[in-house]
Amino acid sequence: MNTNQHNAAQPSPTEAVLQMMSGFWISRGIYVVAKLGLADHLRDGAKTAAELAAATDTHADSLNRVMRMLATAGVFRHEGEDRFALTPLAETLLTDAPNSLRWFAIVEMGDEHYEAWGNFLHSVKTGEIAFDSHFGMNIWEYYEQHPENARNFNNSMTNTTQFVTQAVVEAYDFSGCQKLIDVGGGLGSMTAAILRANPHLAGVVFDAPSVVEKSKKLLAEAGVGERCEAVGGDFFESVPAGGDVYTMRWIIHDWDDERSLKILKNIRRVMPENGKLLLVEAIVPSDGQPHLSKFMDLIMLTMTGGRERTESEYAILFAKAGFKLSRVVPTATEFCIIEAVTA
Repeated sequence: MNTNQHNAAQPSPTEAVLQMMSGFWISRGIYVVAKLGLADHLRDGAKTAAELAAATDTHADSLNRVMRMLATAGVFRHEGEDRFALTPLAETLLTDAPNSLRWFAIVEMGDEHYEAWGNFLHSVKTGEIAFDSHFGMNIWEYYEQHPENARNFNNSMTNTTQFVTQAVVEAYDFSGCQKLIDVGGGLGSMTAAILRANPHLAGVVFDAPSVVEKSKKLLAEAGVGERCEAVGGDFFESVPAGGDVYTMRWIIHDWDDERSLKILKNIRRVMPENGKLLLVEAIVPSDGQPHLSKFMDLIMLTMTGGRERTESEYAILFAKAGFKLSRVVPTATEFCIIEAVTA
């Protein structure tokens, strides 16, 4: 290809920005088909829009138009005469697919997140949390009052973090540890994976009482129930003692520095001098390179009031809580294991 042909294939600045803007329409279409579970209905083969509409109690012509648009983006395959089939992209929306994105699409592209993003400008103008301003409560209080949304969120975290969890298991050596306490451990998927890979290790999943009641089932199904407790509580008040390694995955990024320090100081208070603290987070590069963390940072701004941080910002935060950043362990993903020891 000569230079002129190459340049002709490149979108103009106007076209490039229009393509970015059209991502909103695509993401809303993905939300709709995820909410309706349409990928599951196509598991056994192609169906017409009318058949899909009958199965999902939707309007056939409107659904056909959504499917036609998503087929243009490669999410489904349009086979003519309003028949649609799965593609590799659509298979990620199957409910039982490995690392299924169905629940993530429902949570991030719709429901409470969608309404909060409609208030995004408020965060930019004021520095306040768009979600809190719109709903009159923080997101964790909202989930306490809306159990279906909470279930969707927990399912989203369990499914979308599987590849990160596996990367953590492969990247970090837990052989010298005896008892792991996963603070804000959710349903326990990361704890279960680490314990399965390290049969000598005992564990504790610590989260809100309403969450850990559900984690007991996952831990038992993973075959680690006898080695792992599920303990309910509030990490702003205290955390369980007795661990020599404390883990948090995607927890500190949810909170501003003041509230993050409360959690970290509670861990420091009970962690032994030879203990280790491991945070699984995305570190913001100090240069201008593209990175997932810079997108996730806006989710934190909008939804929780937290933030993604640079390595130096984590070092400062640790120092204020009585820790010292000892090393950053890369994984096969864009997330790192940030290891801290007692100062």
